[in-house]
Amino acid sequence: MAHLRSTVWGPAEFVGLPPRRLVGEGLLAGALGAAVIIATALFGAWTGRPSLADGEAGLACTLALALYLSVVGAGRALVATVALLGACLALQAPQAAAGVVLAERGRVQPVVVTSVKSSRAADGGRSRYLCAVAHRDGSPLTVRIWRGCTQTTRPGDALTVVYDPQERVAPRGMEAGAGAAEALRDLAPWAVALVTASVIAVVRSYRLSAPSAARASSGRGAAAHR
Repeated sequence: MAHLRSTVWGPAEFVGLPPRRLVGEGLLAGALGAAVIIATALFGAWTGRPSLADGEAGLACTLALALYLSVVGAGRALVATVALLGACLALQAPQAAAGVVLAERGRVQPVVVTSVKSSRAADGGRSRYLCAVAHRDGSPLTVRIWRGCTQTTRPGDALTVVYDPQERVAPRGMEAGAGAAEALRDLAPWAVALVTASVIAVVRSYRLSAPSAARASSGRGAAAHR
């Protein structure tokens, strides 16, 4: 049972407070992982590189962090937790990155609603309304707008959208007070959770001695007993 607990949750062979070196190592690994995941999404959205903007690079960073934790001897359950949190952060980052791009260089343009569609969440949550819109000259936008599209919106109504003049991110409905900081705010809980899980995983990987040395010592003790 002790071996199973050590494999799943890490050995954590220390008494009292965890070693400061391991706390710092866990903070560095988690913070660096979260920063790289978010930074790759931002760079991809800004430069228009789909492999970075779509979160694929973030998932690769998550895999690298999980492999690092496995190498240092972290428990499997904690490695899996870090991998899950990193994947969630990597999948959330593209939308936030697009919001940052639109906040920094987006331009505002009025459009006309051509149709409204209701989309109810699969879990029975509240409905989301999607508006198909077109420019003043009649040319349609290729994406549906949900920000600013409500139950009372009707075809012919005017909406305001913000778009990227370089066309590297999709346009979206205009939101009051939508800035770069607000776009990244939703990523903060995922990033904090990822850093916290990384610290716990690294701290609990602490061993008083290497596994090979411990097995050799136990073998010598058993031989002496015989």
